[in-house]
Amino acid sequence: MGKILGRYVLREVVTAWLLSMLVLLIILTAFEVSAVLERAAASQFPQGVILRLIYLGLLQYVSLVAPMALLLGIVWAFGRLYHDSEMAAALACGVRPATLYGPVIGLGVVVAAAVAVVTLVLAPTATYQALSLRGRAIRAGQFAPLQPGQFRAFGGGSAVVYAQTVKPDGTLENVFLERSRGPVVQVALAARARHTVSPNGKTQTIELYDGERFDGIPGSAKFRIMRFAEHTVPIPMPPVHDVVKDLDAVPTAALYASSEPRRQAKLQWRIALPLMCLMLAIIALPLARLRPRQGRYARIWLAVVVYLIYMNLLSAGEIWLARGRIPLYLGLWWVHGVMALLALAITRVPGAAQRLRHRWAPV
Repeated sequence: MGKILGRYVLREVVTAWLLSMLVLLIILTAFEVSAVLERAAASQFPQGVILRLIYLGLLQYVSLVAPMALLLGIVWAFGRLYHDSEMAAALACGVRPATLYGPVIGLGVVVAAAVAVVTLVLAPTATYQALSLRGRAIRAGQFAPLQPGQFRAFGGGSAVVYAQTVKPDGTLENVFLERSRGPVVQVALAARARHTVSPNGKTQTIELYDGERFDGIPGSAKFRIMRFAEHTVPIPMPPVHDVVKDLDAVPTAALYASSEPRRQAKLQWRIALPLMCLMLAIIALPLARLRPRQGRYARIWLAVVVYLIYMNLLSAGEIWLARGRIPLYLGLWWVHGVMALLALAITRVPGAAQRLRHRWAPV
């Protein structure tokens, strides 16, 4: 009977956990799609890389979503079991708490192991690939030939070019160019233009022929008009992000081999997330316990507060560790200790308070 109840509880928890994961991933997917499309529109990404960038971005979020989904899933599932008096009936029949809680702790261990693989191995690789792919997409978008009838941003959005027609030899006709230089906005109109790239690929040049240029500050009545037969506009390329300098893309083995505080802080962060899964699974069990007549979702808000406290402590600890305010041997282990004390308080304080009330109650 105990094994049957254990499997039943585990099925309820796994179902709630998967539903929580699905909802959180859908929300994050919406934000990731919006961010990728915004960058793609600004930097003229090729269409083929957008879906891959979205996938790589979501892979980096799994290690953050899984702990919260596990906590919410356990609190949600056990909240229903307590609300429907199924837990009370099982315990009244002599079923040991370890029989019901053991499978849940086992699920926490499995999820923690999966998060460890993602955090230590898959996420750094995904970050490296995403940054490399984004850099190549920026280059490809910037170096692609101009299309007639379309506005095109250059230099990270510092200049915008439009050509009504493009001849087979690359000559642009009826060209509009807008460029910002501090508060001054320059607008040029030309009958013809040529678009070239420097040999080192760091500068693009728009050569305008037979046109006018207007310089001024938006909102001001002062502006200057110049007519030209030939006008050259150099547009420097924005620097491509160097993936080697991004610690999220550095392999875990390289972080472990370094004694630099910033790299050790990032290593501690990656180790902390799997431990966070296990700690939240343990905290969720007493947290999900409901009093009589409480709603099944009464502890969801408290679970969210616990997760936010845990995550903020880890984030603050990582910053302090990177800045040398916390010794390396202490790392982020103290955060898990604080949360272990919180779990002990959640488990013991309500029972102690109830015993004190009965002891000092008038006879």
